[in-house]
Order: sequence, then C-alpha cells, then structure tokens
Amino acid sequence: MRQLQGPIGWSEYMVSADSWSRSLQNWPSELLAVASMALLSVYLRQRGSPESQPVGAPHDATGVEG
Repeated sequence: MRQLQGPIGWSEYMVSADSWSRSLQNWPSELLAVASMALLSVYLRQRGSPESQPVGAPHDATGVEG
C-alpha cells in the first residue's frame, strides 16, 4: 500500500527533478507560440494589413491608408 507524503515547500520543489522535467517539456511549445505570433505580426505589418496602423499614427487611424 502506498503512503501519502506531506506537501513540500516552494523552494524544495524548484530544485526537484520533477520541476525541471515539467519545465523542460513545456518550453518548446511556448517558444514556438511566441515566435509564430511575432513572425506573423511582422509579416502582416510589412504587408500592409488593414488592421495594422502606420508607425507613429494615432490609435484611431487603424484601417486608414497612409
């Protein structure tokens, strides 16, 4: 029969193998998500998307050519 263990502290968890294992499994998906959003934003900005306003334009100028 398996016995339950008491909770461990935050600092103890951060140096545990379980914490590092979970973190290292998660970072590639987060990096891919952030990189794809950044690249898509740059592409749409350079392409002249109507949702992208010109650099230095006021906030109400979205969708206005210029």
